[in-house]
Amino acid sequence: MNPTYQSYRDLLGNEAMPFAFVDLDLFDENIRQIQRRAAGKRVRIATKSIRCVPLLERILNAGAPFNGIMCYSAREAIFLAHHGFDDILIGYPAWHDLEHSGLIDLARSGKRITLMIDNEDHIEHIARLSADFHTELRVCVDIDMSSEYPGIYFGVRRSPLRSPESVHSICKRIASTKGVSLVGAMGYEAQIAGLPDNSPGRWAMNSIVRFLKQRSIPEIAERRSAVLKAIADEGIELEFVNGGGTGSIESTVAETGVTEITVGSGFFSPALFDGYQHFHHQSAVGFAIEVVRKPSADMYTCAGGGYVASGGTGRDKQPSPYLPEGAKLIAQEGGGEVQTPIVYHGQERIRLGDPIFMRYAKAGEMCERFNGLIAIAGGQIIDELPTYRGEGQAFM
Repeated sequence: MNPTYQSYRDLLGNEAMPFAFVDLDLFDENIRQIQRRAAGKRVRIATKSIRCVPLLERILNAGAPFNGIMCYSAREAIFLAHHGFDDILIGYPAWHDLEHSGLIDLARSGKRITLMIDNEDHIEHIARLSADFHTELRVCVDIDMSSEYPGIYFGVRRSPLRSPESVHSICKRIASTKGVSLVGAMGYEAQIAGLPDNSPGRWAMNSIVRFLKQRSIPEIAERRSAVLKAIADEGIELEFVNGGGTGSIESTVAETGVTEITVGSGFFSPALFDGYQHFHHQSAVGFAIEVVRKPSADMYTCAGGGYVASGGTGRDKQPSPYLPEGAKLIAQEGGGEVQTPIVYHGQERIRLGDPIFMRYAKAGEMCERFNGLIAIAGGQIIDELPTYRGEGQAFM
């Protein structure tokens, strides 16, 4: 049964606010939905979208197809390795953290850690470290999957590697460099995986995005196939080819060359992920802010709540009221650091001290604001799960 304002208020209304929570029944349903969508292809977990060790373990304990994690920093990889995680792909290039964090020692000890590269400077830097530590280091080459059309750059600006020729050159450099072993290739199609195409009230923009996605998907598949052929022509047999994200699972798993997809946000299903046409997951994670003022008949002012997501600034990056259904932010103030006014015209009787339940626009970033997630299962509070912050960690 889907939660209601009354069921959450009865259960959580006496907790000190603000607090964050995870509904494990909904979280587990998202796990099952992602299992079905993956259609048997391996799923690597994007830790950036979770940032809570017990929840990462819960996903991996669900079994196939979940296997391996993608971290967003070297220090995060070390933290999770000490928690027992293995098969760790660091999704972004690292520099000084590779020198000072102790990551190389972990790799020497047998942990399967793969570093991301996209240019020759990365290779030279890693080669120097491998020589200093007398070990061979695993690397993955990051391929840019953005699409370019006249006047439109459709995607994100990541790697300089776009063509088979550029990848071929990097492969030759790796092959001639001692202490560096190419084991994987990654191509993140952000314009498919991370861009909503069914956002409320944006019919014209949704139509444009869907049209561009339809053009981009076959182009991505063709480019990735050509890049993988260039790697194979160098005699390199990759352990994995990584692609995708929550919003592109179906199109990514259809590519025969892709061996695994990375999924993160779909386990939480934050507010931005309501805006996809072809799938819908459960809102499993949120936070609550306390009503402390009532400036007018249908307005309730809460303490705090201005937790804004990263990326291009806009109203869609603000948190959004979740329950009671129909509650809304006001345009003049939005979510504020010390107060957030909420307009609500519904039937629920809201009193001072009551919670308003909110959703963060993105996924794991919310965990940077809270030390723990109150865990709900079967309509009961069963635990409080520490976030990275709750374990004294901050990596970005």
